[in-house]
Amino acid sequence: MRWALVKVSLAVTTMVVVAFAIPLGLVIREMARDRAFSNAEREAAAVAPALSITTDRDQLERVVASAGSDAGMAVHIPASGSAAAVDLGRRRAADADIATVRRLGRASTTEVPGGSTLLQPVALSSGEIAVVEVYVPESEVSNGVATAWAVLAGVGVALVVGSVAVADRLGVRMVRPAQRLAEGAHELGEGKLGARVPEEGPSELRLAAVAFNSMADQVVQLLANERELAADLSHRLRTPLTVLRLNAASLGDGPAAEQTRAAVAQLEREVDAIIRTARDAKPQTAAAGPGAGCDAAEVVRERMAFWSALAEDEGRKWRMAGADRPVRIPVARADLAAALDALLGNVFRHTAEGAAFAVDLHNGEDAVIVLVSDAGPGIPDPEAAMARGRGSGSEGSTGLGLDIVRRLAESTGGDVRIGSSVLGGTEVRIWIQLDGREGAPPRRGHRGSVRRRRPGRSVTAFNRSRSLP
Repeated sequence: MRWALVKVSLAVTTMVVVAFAIPLGLVIREMARDRAFSNAEREAAAVAPALSITTDRDQLERVVASAGSDAGMAVHIPASGSAAAVDLGRRRAADADIATVRRLGRASTTEVPGGSTLLQPVALSSGEIAVVEVYVPESEVSNGVATAWAVLAGVGVALVVGSVAVADRLGVRMVRPAQRLAEGAHELGEGKLGARVPEEGPSELRLAAVAFNSMADQVVQLLANERELAADLSHRLRTPLTVLRLNAASLGDGPAAEQTRAAVAQLEREVDAIIRTARDAKPQTAAAGPGAGCDAAEVVRERMAFWSALAEDEGRKWRMAGADRPVRIPVARADLAAALDALLGNVFRHTAEGAAFAVDLHNGEDAVIVLVSDAGPGIPDPEAAMARGRGSGSEGSTGLGLDIVRRLAESTGGDVRIGSSVLGGTEVRIWIQLDGREGAPPRRGHRGSVRRRRPGRSVTAFNRSRSLP
């Protein structure tokens, strides 16, 4: 915008200067020419009274000399009767031009080498027409014109430079607030909630800055309210958790009792973590460092050990594959465990007792695939199931579990897909990109798949190799 204003101002001022300076320069040149010929007419008029009285050569020479123009003035008197023709001074005009002036009886100008001449007719007492010739050199015609053109050029350049400078200052005054507004919006989009914009500049940009700052304040307030609400809701869970912990303590010994007590303890830790995270006013927008991550195989074994007890109680067959060797992924341990718990919890919640399930871990060259499949009825509308808060439509489904899984995958540049499993039910595929941070992860709310280069072993071949024992 700044350079556009400068260019427009330069073009407009240049056109105005050209439109006024050139005609003015031409007028000045014509004025100088008129001044020079007016002086020549006055000199010729000074000789005319003497010619009307006498044609004596000596007297006319004295008159011409007294006029001070003897070098540039000539008098041409035609022959009359016994009197011969008289020519005083240096003749510069052609005989034909002098004869034409005598015949027409009016003054005329003609071009001669080095300038111009004024031919002024004067009536003699004898009735003849004498011609007074006054030489006007070119230097006198153009006297002061070059100086006037130089002054006009200087004024024009000064006007152009001044207009460009003023346009540049106006452009800066308009562009800087717009740049600050764009930078503030970018910072706010990156999670810097303290970003604000100075309310300065033109009135429109000031109003935009006021609206932006008001919006940023409302965003901060809304986030604070959400954090407080999450903390309050999580805090309310402590009372039933305390009851569960007391009841679990009275169950005695045994695998089921230990599993129950471990689940209650983990639930308490999760609630405490939610409260601490909700109370933290700093948004977690930084990417995970190079040392962050976990062993996906270890997390899969741990969570399968937890859910296997419930599976045995419900008579479900289960299988785990690919978790026999370490698999490093750029995901926090707690996040991966939460995602697996969400998917396995959906299996137990939305499939009948006795339905089999499996968890497969596939380590590729640039991605890790986690497949959770079951032998349930399947999901009729996978797109709707991926929508946050909608769930699968069955009772007790909120849709938050799949959203947790999706956000975990997209944080690495991967994605989540829902399809049909080889067991006959639903298969949820989590694609965790190992080196897929080429660009920003997909935006929240984006439901399309992210195309990535597949590892050397295809997912289809991996699916065919799976089978329950």
